[in-house]
Amino acid sequence: MTTTNTADTASTNGAAQVDVAALALRGVTSGYDHTTILRDVDLVVPAGSVTALLGPNGAGKSTLLKTVSGLIRPTSGTVEIGGQDVTKLPTFRRSQLGLCHVPEGRGIFRSLTVRENLEQQAAAGHEAEAVERAAEVFPILGERLEQRAGLLSGGQQQMLAMARAYTTNPKLILVDEASLGLAPIVVDAIFQFLQDIASKGTALLIVDQFAARALAMASSVYVLNRGEMVFSGTSAELLDGDLFARYLGGE
Repeated sequence: MTTTNTADTASTNGAAQVDVAALALRGVTSGYDHTTILRDVDLVVPAGSVTALLGPNGAGKSTLLKTVSGLIRPTSGTVEIGGQDVTKLPTFRRSQLGLCHVPEGRGIFRSLTVRENLEQQAAAGHEAEAVERAAEVFPILGERLEQRAGLLSGGQQQMLAMARAYTTNPKLILVDEASLGLAPIVVDAIFQFLQDIASKGTALLIVDQFAARALAMASSVYVLNRGEMVFSGTSAELLDGDLFARYLGGE
């Protein structure tokens, strides 16, 4: 007769759950119409971790994020969120699994007020809580709740886009160039916000022009060039060789 140690079983199951990645791309090839952008890309974002996705302009970084969120369907390979294959699932189903995509270019409803933008993203019955949380994170938004989002400054619009992500309690956030074109003081606020989210256990995949800031947060790094993954490892490993200077300008 075989005896099963319940504690060992629970420990094994717990380890298995911890090991499930927040995001995994396996052999993903993707693009637009008949133009291939990504070629056989592998990428893993461990649960509760911060991963930086870097590369020169036109490398395919935004295409990768759109493929993860379902805006683009890969021609081959698989996309997994929380261990579930979502390759053929629509965007809203991926959102239900805890994915949030903050796209480049202020992903907000410009004709709606700040309050309405926040309420649009909140879970039913939790609209007031969502507005309160956003105002706590970015106080300037609390002062402009009744203002149309399109009349906010660029930095405030980006704060609103980020705050909308926060109100959905996501498990994984894709952040595409959150600091693009913003004043240094706003960039500091955005990265502090991302750091706060990460500290609460939300996994992040960050694409940003400020490579050094992204590397400072990230436990793992991937570098894309011309649609192919040319590096995967830690920040220290990237900086130790010549890849950073070769693909990212060495700044």
